[in-house]
Amino acid sequence: MHFPTDLNLLWDAQRKCADLVGRLVGRHQVGGWRKMKDWRSKLKGQMIGLTRLLSGGGPRKEERGRAAAESYLSDSYRFEEKVFQTLRELPKPLDLVEALEREQLDYFHTMMIKQLDLVERRLMKGEKIRHEEKVFSLFEPHTELIKKGKLFPPVEFGHKILLTTDQHELILDYRVMEQPADAEEVVPLADRLLGRYGQIASLSFDKGFTREEDRQLLELYIPEVIMPKRGKRNAAEQERETTRRFQELRHRHHAIESDINCLEHHGLNRCLDKGLRGFKRYVGFGVLAYNLHKIGNQLLASQRQETEPMLAFSG
Repeated sequence: MHFPTDLNLLWDAQRKCADLVGRLVGRHQVGGWRKMKDWRSKLKGQMIGLTRLLSGGGPRKEERGRAAAESYLSDSYRFEEKVFQTLRELPKPLDLVEALEREQLDYFHTMMIKQLDLVERRLMKGEKIRHEEKVFSLFEPHTELIKKGKLFPPVEFGHKILLTTDQHELILDYRVMEQPADAEEVVPLADRLLGRYGQIASLSFDKGFTREEDRQLLELYIPEVIMPKRGKRNAAEQERETTRRFQELRHRHHAIESDINCLEHHGLNRCLDKGLRGFKRYVGFGVLAYNLHKIGNQLLASQRQETEPMLAFSG
C-alpha cells in the first residue's frame, strides 16, 4: 500500500470507479461515458496539483489552495453523481463475474463519497478529522496505523504482532492483534502458554504490558513475572526491580528485539498477500521460516562440533 492521504485515497476510489464503470458500460452499451479518459486525466491532475500546492509554499497559499480544492471537489461531486446515475441505469448482471464487479463498484463508490466528505470537511471547513473516521487503505480496509515512537520510521501500517520466545529464541506463540491494547493481552497469553506447556519458570514483558493486577494474578501460577513499571516507582517496586534476578531476566528479554529484526528478514517487513486472512497466513509462514532457520543453525553448529578434528598436544 502507498502512504495514505485523504486526497490520494479519494483518487484511488475515483480511478477504480472509472475502471469498473468503463468495463460495465462497454458490455451493456450504456452511453454517457464517451469522455472517460478526460475524466481520469482531469481528476488525477487536480489531485496532484492540489497535493503539491498544499505541501509547498508561495504567496497567497491558503487562497490558492482553497480555490484549487473547491474546483477539485466540484468536479469530483459531478463525477460521483455520474457514477451513481450509471449504477441505476445498468441492467441486472449477466453472470457471477459481473455481479462481483458490481459489488466492487458499489464499494468504491461508497468509499468515494466517504473520502469526498473527509476532504471537504478538512480543506473547506477546517475540521480536524478524528482518527476513528480515517481509512488507511481502500484495498486493505483492515489496515491499522501503528505508532512506533521511534525516529525512523515513526509510523507503520498493518497490524501489531504479539510474539513469545523461549530461552532458545524459538517462537512459541504469536498472535496478530486487531486494535486491543497491549495490557489486554497479558492474561490470555499466559493462559495459552500454561495450557500448552504446563509449567513456566519465568515470563517477561515490555513496559507497555504492565498492569499491577495482572502481575499479581500471574505470580500465582508462574514463579517469576517480569513486568517493569512505567513511570515513577515506589519503594517496594524499586526494591523488586533492582534485584539481581529481575535485572538478569530483564536483560534476557532484550533478545526479542533481535528476534523481531530476524523475522523482518524472513519476509515480515511487508505483507504481499491480500485481506486480513492472507495477512495472518503470511505471518504464520514467516514465523515457521524463522523457527526452521533457528533450528537449522543449531543443527549445523552441532554437526560442526562433531566433525572438528581433535588436537593432541605433547610436552
